[in-house]
Amino acid sequence: TLLFSAVFFDCPLNSEDVVSTRLYFVNASLQRVTFSSSVGVSLPCPAGGAPHAVLRWYLAAGDDIYDVPHIRHVHANGTLQLYPFSPSAYNSIIHDNEYFCTAENQAGKIRSPSIHIKAVFREPYTVRVADQRSMRGNVAVFKCLIPSAVQEYVSVVSWEKDTVSIVPGNRFFLTSFGALYISEVQKEDALSTYRCITKHKYSGETRQSNGARLSVMDPTESTPSVLDSFQSGEVQVGHSVELPCIASGYPNPTIRWLKDGRPLPADSRWTRRITGLTISDLRLEDSGNYICEVTNSFGSKEVTGHLNVIEPLRVTLSPKNLKTGISSTVILSCAVQGSPHFTVSWYRNTEPVLPDQHFSIQGAHNETLFISAAQKRHSGAYQCFATRKGQTAQDFSIILLEDGTPRIVASFSERVVVPGEPFSLMCAAKGAPPPTITWTLDDEPVARDLSRVRASQYTLSDGSTVSHVNVSSPQIRDGGVYRCAARNSAGSAEYQARINVRGPPRIRPMKNITAVAGRNTFINCRVIGYPYYSINWYKEGLLLPDNHRQVVYENGTLKLSDVQKGMDEGAYVCSVLIQPQLFITQTVYVTVKVPPLIQPFDFPPTSIGKLMYIACVVSSGDMPIRITWRKDGQEIVPSSGITIDTKEFMSSLQISKVSLKHNGNYTCIASNDAATVSTERQLTVTVPPRFVVQPNNQDGIYGKAGILNCSVDGYPPPKVMWKHAKAGIGNPQQYHPVPLTGRIQIMSNGSLLIRHVLEEDRGFYLCQASNGVGSDISKSMVLTVKIPAMITSHPNTTMAKKGHVKELNCTARGEWPIIIRWERGDTVIDPDRNPRYSITTSPNEKTDEVLSTLKLKPAEREDSVFFSCHAINSYGEGRGLIQLTVQEPPDPPELEVREVKDRSMNLRWTQRFDGNSVITSYDIEYKNKTDSWELKHATRNISPTNNQANIVDLHPASVYSIRMYSYNAIGKSEASKELTISTEEAQPDGPPMDVILQPVTSQSIRVTWKAPRKELQNGVIRGYQIGYRENGPGSNGQYSIVEMKATGDSEVYTLDNLKKFAQYGVVVQAFNRAGTGPSSSEINATTLEDVPSQPPQNVRAISVTSDEAVITWAEPPRMTLHGVLKGYRVVFWAVFPDGEWGEMQNITTTKEQVELRGLEKFTNYSIQVLAYTQAGDGVRSNVLYIQTREDYPGPPAGIKAVPSSASSVVVSWLPPHKPNGIIRKYTIYCSSPGSGQPVSHEYEANPELLFYRITHLNHRQQYLIWAAAVTTAGRGNFSEKVTVEPAAKAPAKILSFGGTVTTPWMKEVRLPCGSVGEPTPTIKWTKDSEDTAIPVSLDGQRLILANGTLVLRSVKAEDSGYYTCTATNTLGFDTIIVNLLVQVPPDQPRLTVSTTSTSSITLAWIPGDNGGSSIRGFVLQYSVDNTEEWKDVFISSSERSFKLDNLRCGTWYKVKLAAKNSVGAGRISEIIEAKTHGREPQFNKDQPVFTHINSSHARLNLQGWASGGCPISAVTLEFRPKGESLVRTNATTDVFLAELREATWYELKMKACNSAGCGNQSSQFATLDYDGSTIPPIKSPLEKNDDVKKLFSIGCPVILVTLGVALLFIIRKKRKEKRLKRLRGESRSKRNFYLCFSVIFIPSLSGEDKATIPVTDTEFNQTGNPQSFCTGVSVHHPALIQNTGPLIDMSDIRPGTSKCSLSSLYPVSRKSVKSAHSIRNRYSSQWTLTKCQASTPARTLTSDWRTVGSQHGITVTESDSYSASLSQDTDKGRNSMVSTESASSTYEELARAYEHAKLEEHLQHAKFEITECFISDSSSDQMTTGTNDNADSMTSMSTPSEPGICRFTASPPKPQDYDRGKNVAVPIPHRAKSEWLLQSINFSYYFLLNILRASATSSSSTLPQRTLTMPGSSASVAQSAAAAAAATAAAAGASSSSGGGAAGATGGTPGGASSSSSKMGGSRDSLLESSSSGLGRLQKQRDGGAGAYSKSYTLV
Repeated sequence: TLLFSAVFFDCPLNSEDVVSTRLYFVNASLQRVTFSSSVGVSLPCPAGGAPHAVLRWYLAAGDDIYDVPHIRHVHANGTLQLYPFSPSAYNSIIHDNEYFCTAENQAGKIRSPSIHIKAVFREPYTVRVADQRSMRGNVAVFKCLIPSAVQEYVSVVSWEKDTVSIVPGNRFFLTSFGALYISEVQKEDALSTYRCITKHKYSGETRQSNGARLSVMDPTESTPSVLDSFQSGEVQVGHSVELPCIASGYPNPTIRWLKDGRPLPADSRWTRRITGLTISDLRLEDSGNYICEVTNSFGSKEVTGHLNVIEPLRVTLSPKNLKTGISSTVILSCAVQGSPHFTVSWYRNTEPVLPDQHFSIQGAHNETLFISAAQKRHSGAYQCFATRKGQTAQDFSIILLEDGTPRIVASFSERVVVPGEPFSLMCAAKGAPPPTITWTLDDEPVARDLSRVRASQYTLSDGSTVSHVNVSSPQIRDGGVYRCAARNSAGSAEYQARINVRGPPRIRPMKNITAVAGRNTFINCRVIGYPYYSINWYKEGLLLPDNHRQVVYENGTLKLSDVQKGMDEGAYVCSVLIQPQLFITQTVYVTVKVPPLIQPFDFPPTSIGKLMYIACVVSSGDMPIRITWRKDGQEIVPSSGITIDTKEFMSSLQISKVSLKHNGNYTCIASNDAATVSTERQLTVTVPPRFVVQPNNQDGIYGKAGILNCSVDGYPPPKVMWKHAKAGIGNPQQYHPVPLTGRIQIMSNGSLLIRHVLEEDRGFYLCQASNGVGSDISKSMVLTVKIPAMITSHPNTTMAKKGHVKELNCTARGEWPIIIRWERGDTVIDPDRNPRYSITTSPNEKTDEVLSTLKLKPAEREDSVFFSCHAINSYGEGRGLIQLTVQEPPDPPELEVREVKDRSMNLRWTQRFDGNSVITSYDIEYKNKTDSWELKHATRNISPTNNQANIVDLHPASVYSIRMYSYNAIGKSEASKELTISTEEAQPDGPPMDVILQPVTSQSIRVTWKAPRKELQNGVIRGYQIGYRENGPGSNGQYSIVEMKATGDSEVYTLDNLKKFAQYGVVVQAFNRAGTGPSSSEINATTLEDVPSQPPQNVRAISVTSDEAVITWAEPPRMTLHGVLKGYRVVFWAVFPDGEWGEMQNITTTKEQVELRGLEKFTNYSIQVLAYTQAGDGVRSNVLYIQTREDYPGPPAGIKAVPSSASSVVVSWLPPHKPNGIIRKYTIYCSSPGSGQPVSHEYEANPELLFYRITHLNHRQQYLIWAAAVTTAGRGNFSEKVTVEPAAKAPAKILSFGGTVTTPWMKEVRLPCGSVGEPTPTIKWTKDSEDTAIPVSLDGQRLILANGTLVLRSVKAEDSGYYTCTATNTLGFDTIIVNLLVQVPPDQPRLTVSTTSTSSITLAWIPGDNGGSSIRGFVLQYSVDNTEEWKDVFISSSERSFKLDNLRCGTWYKVKLAAKNSVGAGRISEIIEAKTHGREPQFNKDQPVFTHINSSHARLNLQGWASGGCPISAVTLEFRPKGESLVRTNATTDVFLAELREATWYELKMKACNSAGCGNQSSQFATLDYDGSTIPPIKSPLEKNDDVKKLFSIGCPVILVTLGVALLFIIRKKRKEKRLKRLRGESRSKRNFYLCFSVIFIPSLSGEDKATIPVTDTEFNQTGNPQSFCTGVSVHHPALIQNTGPLIDMSDIRPGTSKCSLSSLYPVSRKSVKSAHSIRNRYSSQWTLTKCQASTPARTLTSDWRTVGSQHGITVTESDSYSASLSQDTDKGRNSMVSTESASSTYEELARAYEHAKLEEHLQHAKFEITECFISDSSSDQMTTGTNDNADSMTSMSTPSEPGICRFTASPPKPQDYDRGKNVAVPIPHRAKSEWLLQSINFSYYFLLNILRASATSSSSTLPQRTLTMPGSSASVAQSAAAAAAATAAAAGASSSSGGGAAGATGGTPGGASSSSSKMGGSRDSLLESSSSGLGRLQKQRDGGAGAYSKSYTLV
């Protein structure tokens, strides 16, 4: 599964596309994809773009991807798909190669890192485990040996000990490398076998190893021996690594770890375990040499390895996106982080960057890319790739190169200054690259006089260049026209304005000017001094201008447009009027130059060998004129064959013999003193096409690449076209153009490339070339396609009997000759060396096929492997795998004792190798150990579905020998290993020892103890009960009890949910299977301190001064401190008038009062107080508000004074930054130091108005003005002083101030811009956007008032930005900039769950953006998952985590979080779900349901309920005698069921509930008889004495056996013929039918032997629902670990589906059984029969057979559900589904059913899903399963193995294709109505698989059903065996029959009552129909016969 994440980079193209165009990567870290050849893979392109980007795939070599039919395809959305393929279709270029994907749009083109795509084949392999040896008390190590060929893809998933999965813990440990460690080896460890289970990563195929043994030896003194060690390796930072090091020896060796020769440092990341050293969260400093020293008293060993910790590569390319100008220099820096030894490569638009005149790559690792004189074509996407040992990382940047001509963005205005008054001129320009600014004064460079004139220049962050000229003491000569010129490589821009310095006017000397004709010329009159009246220009006495081409500006500059030589040459006089009738003049002479003009010319068309003459003539221009020629931008050399003849104003170009090298662009360049001009024309020389390489006949190999050679040249380059004609035609008029696809392409040289040759490519090809010069040329050829050898037919799996001859057939095709080679595993079969094999080959020339047969003479056990046939010819090789299974008699079972009592024992056995044939029965024999086997007792013909039995009537304290045999269809096994049994357990007699209490948290205490003394344990300690109570005042003194399982000699348990800082007393008692022992002495401990849960009381605050306050409080209540009070903390922060909060501060004290000093004056403060203990800070008090007192205000923040008239000025100011109170007024001061009156005048201003007009001032007199603010405390500091001079005409000035304005959103904002000036200024508002200023658009939301104020209504976040107000009049302009910040609600926080407990959930979060205003706090909402009642919690803004307490145990909660600021609440986070610890109660399977039963009372053991972590709140009981209504009672402690009937069977149902849910436990029990004896199980009415019916029951199986054996061979022969026809493609039979199955379970009870007891359940609640059509029947049985029959699976059924399914289910429980009191067996298995209709509620009927004592009976329960559940514990059910401990199928019946289903026409469109079973080796009985969706593939995934289908499902076609609603198949139950009797002790189970085939055209049919039942009376052993054989034969016959009326259709129920049970095809009855009808039908069965108890479940 590919996990995807996206990183987006904005890629601006131009100002319009900055946001809209981008490229990005999705999962850019993907660098390897491995997939199964049988599954295929789809790979989305890792790159993308917006808007739509073009996605393309390439091979790493650069070749683009083409489609190969049924092999490879690229979808339109850029997804690369490789289809499933056979081994013969493998192509390394396609299936094992590196690919990359590109994304291209307007922004550029990027490529992903190379992705290695590799296909993995299904290959035969075997995993095995070697036997090991170890000393008692030492360590044993088992390793799973996986073949190296598949080691990369196969991993160990689990280990098994005697078929039971090993749970790590106690003495068993699993390493990260898949090894199994067993510590403290014991003798009993040698009695078990150990297996590893592996899984293929890509095919999902599982394997099980052989069973390995452990030899345990007594300890002997020896030096240490290392059993498992580590090697050098490389691991990434942040990962974990395990360094195994384990050794054996005696005495037990000690292990010491060293790093770089030193002991390991103390670090919690380093963990020493028995498995070795584990290092988590690896860091770079963890690299080094590690040594593991193993030492004991006899020697030492050491293991050394080097660990190299590396960082993953990370690449950062900067700048990320760059927009710059043409000809600039671009520098890209590639920063690589991670481990060293990497290489860096550069790409532009996916092409490698090669150094040239523009590109250079520098740096130690090539990490810097320089682009010099960048051109427009260099724009695009640049990528930097870093590579190290197969690891690649990259980053990219978008570079946009554009025209960067400079532009002036800010400048100075004309002004008048007096000598000595300093002035400063500023000029700012933008361009790309950033321009350089130069200054001139009256066309002369500004002279830098460091004492008076200084010039500076700098560049801003936005790329603007700013330059200043500062004149500190100006003189008259410093006046004039100042010009700033901005220049860069892209162009230039200028600005000029006059600066007048007061003084006597004069004119600077002016230089003569040379002008270019046709261009514009400016002449400046260089006047200095001021004032003067006017400036005029004269030419030849005439006042200028005198024509339209002349313009005279106010500053005295004369402009001549389109200069003409005759008219504009001459002397020009500048005349300046300085006084009335007084002029000064200066003369300048203008000379005009004329540039050259070239007459147009062109090259005529020409060809090779002709002459060429071209003249370049200049028709006008000043002499002298220089003429030169260039070709393609280069000078023409004499050796090029070109002659140039140049005269005064003409130059000719001559070529005596034209050739191809003369093609190109020719440029004529003419220049004189005025200018340089040029004209360019192209010369084209044509050449007709000709062949360089002609096509020739070629051979192509199917599936390989081929090139049809055809190379041509000519000019223009010829166009090549290929045509194709089918073989045998060849006439030119029948050629057709070859379609050019990704598979077929024309190469650059004209050859035709066929990347993947197909058979249809054969035929004639024509290569045709043309270029429009001369006639076309063409040449034909023939392509012959050769077919490589390939396997077309072979069996996937086949069977053979040991000792018999077996033939394997394999068919191949391809080009002749074909060689067939056979291999066994990896070894080539040579019949000459091994005469047991023979090979025959028979070719078929008509079909071009070869049939090869391998004959085994005879087949042996070791032949159960994969055989492969290889077809080889000159063009390729194909392979076919065949899995052969050889059958033989089984190996003996492995027998073990499950339980031993005083008079009985429970046996369990495991069938190892079953001979590759289904086990049919078992025999058990036992005797006294001292007797001979002639005196044995025997139990025979035990059902193969059982794997355990009870042996009763044994003598206590005796020793018995037991052995066992198994049978299959081939024969009988050898005897098993003998077992010896003895003794039982009792309650412990001693308490646990060394009980220690250790407080862990404020609510938990860790309890540790050791097991009771060995001699007092009286068995194996199973667990402990811990009692605890609070010993503080007010406690009730009652113990609370918790229970835990034992884990070893030392135990630990943590008590949770205790009271904080409270004392508890704890006792511990042990229990084993027999009961509970005495408790330990009570020990006391106190929980740790916690933070106070309530704040301090009576918090008060008093403001003392303007910057001091006093806070007082009282101690919190003692009960809420939860510890020892350490002190208090006062938290306070300022709340400013704009709503923002100041920095949060705190003061710590031990007193109950604190003084806050240094506060802000006249400021609101929020104050909270908290108490803290050793554990931390407690709850804060409610926020208390206080305001400090007023004080003197600060100075006004700014002041301006501007003239408004000749006698008045206007003063404006800003309020003080710190008003320190309420401003009552402002005082303005005005003085005139130059007038001789230094006393200032004072004016008072309203505090609401921030400006004031001062009148009655003197014209042209300077004034100093300043201001101060006044509060109630007094006058504040003065502002700065400003100078102003009243004037009649004044340049525009703005009274308002710029700065930052902050406002909440959706409010109205006014930005003032008051101005003065004469003339009245005009106001213009603009808003900065990118690099330009955009005028503010006026609409309903924006308007400008008459006073210049900009009003913004309902502001939003996008209104934030820089606003510029410009006031302009004719004398100048002024600007202010206002930064508007709009505050919005905060963004949503990111909420996560940190930890959970049974009553709390701890949350953590990361705040989002605060929206421009500090976060005030958080609102947390939570609710129970299935409700919408939300509760709110307000959390302080400083918190980043919160703990929700007092939650319900085991409950799901929904939580969401939002932040609040001054604007309001922000977006709510995503809702997350979390569950508190705990689950519903469960009854402990090791505990008995009853502690005591007599004739009238029964005492329940309620202590058997495990709480699941949540206290049990209620226990409900329901019980009844058989057939009577329920009696209800409630209980909370041990309870008696009183007033019971004696000698009566009862049914009981218990339900225990807690806050997490309810758990159920059903059971049955029988009261004792009056004499204290037990009563037998209830007998069925069918078992009445009826000799005729019994005789019929015995005769039926005998007849069926005879018929079945006869039909078996006929049916098997027909099935083989039919399948062979299907494989050869012959027509199928046209029959439509639905496929379903009938499963009949017939428990047979015989009464002769008394060695085993079958126990079955009857129904508990017989309520029916005839309206339910979705029905499931689940059957549980205790002995189904091995060899179950074909079963129906319900795992994929959901309401609304319609599916017939057949499967085996898996064990649902692994708990061992304590006693026989209605406890579910440890290895019980479940099957489910299901048939559903859409949208109908489902009901599940569950039946359990349990092995119990003879005094107990049967229970059947019904429950409503919408899905099938394997057990009450859903989690355990899921776990069991992946267990490999499943029962094997009866292969023959199910395989035939599968083959039969596939031959039916009606199911040709159905989907078949197959689950296969197999056994790994001769000593293994375990099975693994894998699912194969390919319906035609039945090949097993293991070798050596037996193939067998455990399950297959036929999913019908969709409803729109076939109407399935007319014949709905419904299961029908056949149940006993009254109480059933448990009559006999010996039992057998038989099953019969029947297949119903109902024709689609008929409404109903009759299903033949056979039921085999053992008679209730005595029966011989031979009859039992015959009945078992008949069951197998009948099943085979039924499954192979076609139609509804096969032979033997009569039922086999006892007494011949077959009519009601055999008609099933046409029944429409529901499984849950009313009890009366269903039970009535079964009553007829019982009345008709006296057979043993039977149950039939039928799926129609």
